[in-house]
This record gives sequence, C-alpha cells and structure tokens, in this order.
Amino acid sequence: MNADNYLQLNRQAWNNKVDSHLSSDFYNLEAFKHGWNSINDIEKPLLGDLKGKSLLHLQCHFGQDTLSLARMGAQCTGVDLSDKAIATAKALADELQLSAKFVASDVYSIDQHLKEKYDLVFSSYGTIGWLPELKRWAQLIYDHLKPGGNFVFAEFHPVVWMFDNDFKELEFSYFNRQRIEELESGTYADPKAEIENTTVSWNHDLAEVLQALLDTGLKLERFEEYDYSPYNCFKNMVKIDEAKYQIKGMEGKLPMVYALKMSKEH
Repeated sequence: MNADNYLQLNRQAWNNKVDSHLSSDFYNLEAFKHGWNSINDIEKPLLGDLKGKSLLHLQCHFGQDTLSLARMGAQCTGVDLSDKAIATAKALADELQLSAKFVASDVYSIDQHLKEKYDLVFSSYGTIGWLPELKRWAQLIYDHLKPGGNFVFAEFHPVVWMFDNDFKELEFSYFNRQRIEELESGTYADPKAEIENTTVSWNHDLAEVLQALLDTGLKLERFEEYDYSPYNCFKNMVKIDEAKYQIKGMEGKLPMVYALKMSKEH
C-alpha cells in the first residue's frame, strides 16, 4: 500500500462528511447564518482584536470558523484538504456576503498555492492528527507568519487519543509510534449518519508539538490545558456547563484540550 495514500483516503472521508455536517445540530448552520459566532471562549483571548489583521486558517473544513473570524474583522484565508468542503466554504461566504479566500490543499502543499505572509496563523480542534509528522507543519507556520505575527492553536489533548472510542480502555500510545488506520461509521457531528470511511491518523504528544514549533524559532507566549471540551464530540460525554463537556465517570480527571499562542520575533 502506498505510504502516501493517507491523503487520498482522508480527502475522500472528509468529502463524505460535508453533507451530514451541514445539516447537523453540531454545526448549527442556521444559527451561524443568522450571526452566531462559532469561535470558542478558549481561543478568543489568544486571538485578541482581529480588526484589519490578515489570518491564515489551516484545516478549516467548510469554513464556519474562518467566516466567524472574518466577522470578527480578520482578512481570512482558509485552507483544507477536502475540495468539497472548500467549495462549500466559498458558496457560504458568497451567501453571507463575507470576504474570505479559500484554497483546496493539504497542509504540506500550501506553498504551491500561497506566497503571502500573515499577521496570524490559526488552527483548531482535530487537525494535527491527520498529519504524519509536525516538523514540516511547524516550519510552514513559521514561514507564513509576518515578523511580529502570532500562531494560535487549540487542540484536543493527546491523552484523549489514547483511549478507545468508548473511553473504557487505553488502546493507543501517547506517542507518535504508529499510523492508525480505522474504519469509522457515522461522524462526530452526526453519529447516526449513514456513511463509512477509512481514515488514517497519528497521535502527537505535547513534546512533539511544542518542540517542532520551538525549533523554528517561534517563542511560546501562552500555554493552557483544560479539563473540558467545548464540543460534545466523543462518546459518553456529560455537560458540566454551557459549551463544556467531560467524559462520564472521569469528570475533572482528564485533560481534554490544550491551547497555545506563539510569536515570531521581528
């Protein structure tokens, strides 16, 4: 099997998810069309005032967060592997009369499409697990930041990915030691969706993430860990507050999310 076939498999999987995500309560598209902002309280203080700032959003899916950032004043460019998601994002931007650019590309190939440098690079939730290694990812972030620019990142904690889907057993290594190929039914946004996809992913421990970014010369400004997820996207979750979910039976014990802000010096 071609070692690079993960791009083909994952692109097809994400193309297959678009329709069910658009109609799901999870993404709440109608509320978004009427002004709801999908950016979470975890990211907002790290992003700061976006008015007039250029922003590159990596792995943007169908652009809901990208367009929320545009509503906050940013001049946004969104990139995603799924050509269907990008086509949807462009149509949504047109429908809502929001200014944003969208590019269909895997992360490692963005230099083939984008030459600009940005005030901010942003990525969030369920993104880096689709990448086999992070050195190239980190270097691309650095290269596409202006001097004085910031990288803002929020992601599910690597401890979460050690568990099986039911959070009953430890199934996977905390460390990036294997390609994880799975046949999944449904989707996190709609578990009952009648779709099946083969996906390929990798786990990335915190040291791998942080060192890859630090090795580029980026400076760590802020790092936070959270015992909740802002999304009800795993099995056996319980709501502890508005937009705060934990795993039933492990409430307050697991790190669910981490977030960071890094800067590129002048």
